[in-house]
Amino acid sequence: MSGIFIYSEDGAVARQLVTAGLGLKESMNQPVVAIALPGADTQALAATGVDKVVQLKGDNAWPESYAGAICDYLAAEGASVVLVGGTPRGKDVAARIAARLGAGLVTDAQSLCFAEGAVETTRMMYGGLALCTERVSLPALVTVPPRGFEEAPAGQGAAEQVTVEAAADGRVAISDVCPTERQGVDISAAERIVCVGRGLAKREDMTLAEALAASLGAELACSRGIAEDYHWLPVERYIGISGQKVKPELYLSVGVSGQVQHVAGIRDSRIIVAIDSNEKAPIFQAADYGIVGDLYEIVPLLASALARKAA
Repeated sequence: MSGIFIYSEDGAVARQLVTAGLGLKESMNQPVVAIALPGADTQALAATGVDKVVQLKGDNAWPESYAGAICDYLAAEGASVVLVGGTPRGKDVAARIAARLGAGLVTDAQSLCFAEGAVETTRMMYGGLALCTERVSLPALVTVPPRGFEEAPAGQGAAEQVTVEAAADGRVAISDVCPTERQGVDISAAERIVCVGRGLAKREDMTLAEALAASLGAELACSRGIAEDYHWLPVERYIGISGQKVKPELYLSVGVSGQVQHVAGIRDSRIIVAIDSNEKAPIFQAADYGIVGDLYEIVPLLASALARKAA
């Protein structure tokens, strides 16, 4: 059968893909089928409104080893569209599938629709300076970055669930795993963020931003220079085109000039607030609200006002 197939090794990202898949279903009138790895929570996927959940059965713990099995299944089913979570592992699997199927592949799609017998996608280019629109004929593969869509809510019915035997590719063996040690939370999932830039004169002034973040219940992040040049915060808290990309409800910058490389990492924030002494700073072009002034005067007053309101 033809259909819209979704796949991600990350359960939360898979539920986000369901939202994108259900949007295509309205225009394509084809079922949405979720593919899950061995051990995945298929019950959560089955309750999101998909028509079917296919769980692969195998004994390999590495998602990349199932690329061939996923490709064989998609070819047998005659997949029209395949949506893959745009994680590093997901992109690896998507590239392998596209090559074997001889299908077109678009990466990092921010929006997609079905028009004139093809999938039309949009994505940012050049650090957000340009919007690229691409049209891919069927069968089409599209990777969607994490948090590109809202997670499909549960309670949308109970989909059919089946298990498919999947022979994992055993040509690559993992002999050891050395996980990256992260300091603190994953800021890409934070709902509120206070971000500091080179406007701070010295490391001791970080306490100002920390107090503001505490009064907002926010996570502290930074621009590239603070992490890589000054080493005032760990690199996993650096936001930008080569750092973290965030999508909080509130992003508040303190002394961040807002170069295009940084703005590329915050542009999906719901509300952007900027504090900077330079009224011509690029950050104000991206901000919903801007305060021009001395951060050493504004930040303590703002933190104090927020603390009084919370009391």
